[in-house]
Amino acid sequence: MAIVSAAGEFVFLLVAGAVAGLVGTAGGITSLVSYPALLATGLTPLAAGVANLVALVACWPGSVATSRRELTGAGRWLARSLPLAATASAAGSLLLLSTPPGVFARVVPILLALGSVALLVQPVLTARLRPAATRSSPSALPLVALVSVYSGYFGAGAGVLLLASVLLLVDDRLPEANAKKNMLNGASTAASAAVLVAIGSVAWAAVLPLATGMFAGSTAGPVVARRLPAVVVRWAVAGLGLLLAARLAWGTE
Repeated sequence: MAIVSAAGEFVFLLVAGAVAGLVGTAGGITSLVSYPALLATGLTPLAAGVANLVALVACWPGSVATSRRELTGAGRWLARSLPLAATASAAGSLLLLSTPPGVFARVVPILLALGSVALLVQPVLTARLRPAATRSSPSALPLVALVSVYSGYFGAGAGVLLLASVLLLVDDRLPEANAKKNMLNGASTAASAAVLVAIGSVAWAAVLPLATGMFAGSTAGPVVARRLPAVVVRWAVAGLGLLLAARLAWGTE
């Protein structure tokens, strides 16, 4: 049952989208805000999940526009990883449309919790396991593909998992890793949205205001990530990840 009136739904989703875009592109979890907001308007969990994945595309252009500084020199790695992320995410969306949602949903809280913990221990792991000279190697690509399949299937928390992967295996500078994560998320959501729009049913009345807000919020997210101390962003993102993991775990019982 919706908790907002029809008259206020547009504004509600617009504001929720702006907050979600800001939080997500600054390093956090966009869907922590946007997915519950869609459920609050009365959409079913599956319809909310589809609408959320389609609306997330709006975060890509905004985050790219304000992340050019952090993306300098990343062209070669992105040229390899973006097509992989897009293909894997499209496969995830096909999986979403052909399998019962509950089958994979039970694994989601575990993945989110692991990704959040990985963020907290990343500086220690990076210093011990991955010397700076060996970063940006293809070793991150299989992990990017796996997370992107999940991104196309459900999406919530994929940003945390991607950020942890990039920090560990590609770039331990948080603003730069966050910018790369936003690019991977963008490619994933664009491919996923293409599949869902072509094959699935999309609640466009909810997507449009949510996506508009997400675009506005996403332009500010990278600036926030650039100016806040890395330790603050790291703990905030990990905390949001663990919160969402607990919420999803409780919801599946």
